[in-house]
Amino acid sequence: MTGAVAILGAGVVGAGWAARFALMGWTVRVFDPDPEAAGRVAAVLDNARRALPGLSDRPLPAEGAVIQAATISQAVSGADWIQESVPERLDLKRTLYQKVQEHAADEAIIASSTAGFTPTALYGQSARRCQILVAHPFNPVYLLPLVELVVAEDTPGWALDRAHEVLRGIGMMPLPVRREIDGHIADRLMEAVWREALWLVHDGVATTAEIDDAVRMGFGLNWAQMGPFESALLAGGAAGVDEVVSRIGPGLDLPRTHLTEMPEATEALARTVAEQTGAQAGDRPLEELEQVRDKNLVAVLRALKWAGWGAGAHLRGFDARLDGGEIDLAGPIRTVARTVPLDWTDYNGHMTEPRYMQVFSDATDRMMELVGCDAAYVAGGASFFTAESHIRHLAEARVGDALRVESLCLGAGGRKMHLFHRLFSDGREIATGEALLVHVSLETRQASEPGPDVARRMSEIASAHATLPRPEGIGRAVGQKPG
Repeated sequence: MTGAVAILGAGVVGAGWAARFALMGWTVRVFDPDPEAAGRVAAVLDNARRALPGLSDRPLPAEGAVIQAATISQAVSGADWIQESVPERLDLKRTLYQKVQEHAADEAIIASSTAGFTPTALYGQSARRCQILVAHPFNPVYLLPLVELVVAEDTPGWALDRAHEVLRGIGMMPLPVRREIDGHIADRLMEAVWREALWLVHDGVATTAEIDDAVRMGFGLNWAQMGPFESALLAGGAAGVDEVVSRIGPGLDLPRTHLTEMPEATEALARTVAEQTGAQAGDRPLEELEQVRDKNLVAVLRALKWAGWGAGAHLRGFDARLDGGEIDLAGPIRTVARTVPLDWTDYNGHMTEPRYMQVFSDATDRMMELVGCDAAYVAGGASFFTAESHIRHLAEARVGDALRVESLCLGAGGRKMHLFHRLFSDGREIATGEALLVHVSLETRQASEPGPDVARRMSEIASAHATLPRPEGIGRAVGQKPG
């Protein structure tokens, strides 16, 4: 689903919301009186265009317009969703909601990005409490899927259902918080680590770089894919997680933590943290670090997607909800439509060779599915193996380029299926891939006859494609000149 969204406040979080909604096809109206707001949104949108589409193996909706609204009323009038991301001041948020409700539709959702306040605290003198809830995201909003969804006890069911529908529709994973609590879930966990980290710097135990290494080289890697409790399940082994809790519990009472205290935010502490983190960054500008972060996140998320675990399982589910388009056997079949992700390029700045093979392999997998060789068929003990393949590289593809593969079945009979794939980007043919597949028994690992339904479907597609023009490049060998 798409619609119109109002973004109130265009700082880092608000701009991230604007980018995610726009890239999911929504019309975005941004209100922020800061004259630099439009530039921030444009910069974040550029980063998002490079990163977000690459998470999906299917094309995203056409990008929605991003409009700078001159007034609150221009932003919220007719909006289906209103996302507030102004500074964490309760009086400011309450006053804003009163103004918003003068112009917003009664059925519009007003969602706050607040990291700490509860919906009940936000209500103030608002005319329609039922509209207001918390949708707390994480930076960068356009990449990280989690959004903590917090509602009050009297929030109507329609508002909660609508929130789930909208947030899932833009690729996010709404996590309902079971009851209102300051700081919600994730921020309470992060603040505990943050307090302890500041004490370690304050007491001279570790530098900011050493603390970062302790997280990113150790438990941070585990937590990125399993979280603390699932990791504890493995740590407990045969004894179970209850053994881990009973073993760790007494240690938490020891006087070795400052989790309930915060070091005084003196100028000296602030200066120490600033100097050490500045040394970590070196001479790299913030914009470069943001791009490094995004590239790393895309790589991690895509790895988890391959495994079907954690955030990756969510991304798989989102892909499944995207429209793959109708299949028309009267012409070449569109088997792949996606963009080039950040982690698909090499030192030459273009898509690296193994990724061409992956794209054509994905196209072949899609053709296998179309003839009936799907997951259930493979689980039944039969599949296709590639016996021979050949790729021609005709032009470059770079990060963010849209890719489309059109596939032909050149022949199918008995145990063999002969495929030819053409890869396009921006209307140009940039590569071709040819493959000869052989049907095999997964038990004997030898060639075998396909099942009757698969054989029939192979014949249908081959017959439909038999009269289509044969593109240049079929049957080519390495080093063979065109023509």
